[in-house]
Amino acid sequence: MDGYPLLNVFWTMLWFFLWIMWLFLLFKIVTDIFRDHEMSGWGKAGWLIFCILLPFLGVLVYVIARGKSMTQRDLKQAKDTEAAFQDYIRKTAGTAPAGGKGSGVDELARLAELKDRGAITDEEFQQAKAKVLS
Repeated sequence: MDGYPLLNVFWTMLWFFLWIMWLFLLFKIVTDIFRDHEMSGWGKAGWLIFCILLPFLGVLVYVIARGKSMTQRDLKQAKDTEAAFQDYIRKTAGTAPAGGKGSGVDELARLAELKDRGAITDEEFQQAKAKVLS
């Protein structure tokens, strides 16, 4: 460490950090180019060539020209992912048992409705309830 002063270590770390940040941004832009469904194939090819041949300039121009729509696509993807996850949770929580009937909660609600309408007696309700809960 005698031949490499502390300030040089700092500058090396700074440049390395900036290079990693630029690589992250480059990969984010390339994925955004492919994710954009409104852009034509030729437009995607043009942006990719621009970002590959002149990487620093291509990344900066892309962020300036399409940064706002890039953010909108990120938000839309996050909302779609969250909606799909919530839908999955709802389906999983209300899945039908192996017998193919509705979930136990749905079955109990149906039985309670039948009892309230007078279609089944209290004894029949208790028997059916015990069967559903077992």
